[in-house]
Amino acid sequence: MLTVDFDRLGVGPGTQVIDVGAGAGRHSFEAYRRGAHVIAFDQDKEELENVSTMFEAMAAAGEAPEGAEAEAVAGDALALPYADGTFDVVIASEILEHVPADEAAIAELVRVLKVGGTLAVTVPRWLPERLCWLLSDDYHANEGGHIRIYKADELRAKVEARGMRFIHTHHAHALHSPYWWIKCAVGVEKTQHPAVSAYHRLLVWDMMSAPALTRTAEAVLNPLIGKSVALYFEK
Repeated sequence: MLTVDFDRLGVGPGTQVIDVGAGAGRHSFEAYRRGAHVIAFDQDKEELENVSTMFEAMAAAGEAPEGAEAEAVAGDALALPYADGTFDVVIASEILEHVPADEAAIAELVRVLKVGGTLAVTVPRWLPERLCWLLSDDYHANEGGHIRIYKADELRAKVEARGMRFIHTHHAHALHSPYWWIKCAVGVEKTQHPAVSAYHRLLVWDMMSAPALTRTAEAVLNPLIGKSVALYFEK
C-alpha cells in the first residue's frame, strides 16, 4: 500500500533514494523494484532486520533489476549520517507526526537532498486524524504515538521555509479512514471486534485484488476523507 506516487517522483534505475522512517519498508521495496539505489532508514533495528531480509528475498527472486542496490540503515532522523546533497529523492512518509523536533527533521531531509531533487512528505490528514483523536486517547497517547495533527498548509510552510519549492499535493487511503474511526470508537486494542475484523477483511481484499469498484470509490473519496496527505517539493 503506497502513499507516495512513484511516477511523480521519477524513480528509476540508478536513482539515489532514502526512505526516512522506512518502517516495514513498503516505499523502500517499491524504489528497489524500480531499480533505485535505496536506503531504508529507521531507528527501529528489529523492523530493519525484516526489511533487510525482504531485500535479500527480492534480489533472489529477481524482483529488482540488475544493478539496483538496497540497504537498511538504523539511525536518528535528526542526524542523518550522509553528506549534503547525497540523494535524488527523499521520502518521509508518516513520520513527522511522531517527531517532537519536526522542524529539525525537515532540515535534515532537505540537507541530504540534491539540488533539483524531490522531497515527498506524507502525514495523516487533519480531519480524519482529528476524528480519531476525539474518539480515542489510546489512538495517539502512547509511547512513540502521534504528537501533533498537521494542517497541510502548516506543513507546507515549514518545508518551504527551508528553501524548497512546493510542486504538488494529493490525498490517499480514503477507505482506511472509516477503519480507524471504527477502531477508535470500539477501542483500538479490540482487534477482534466484529466490526473491526469485517472492515479489515475488506481492506485486505481490496489491497490483494484491487477491484475497479473500490479503486474508483477511493479515488472519488480521497479528496474528502483521504487518511493521508502527500506533499511534493523540489530543491
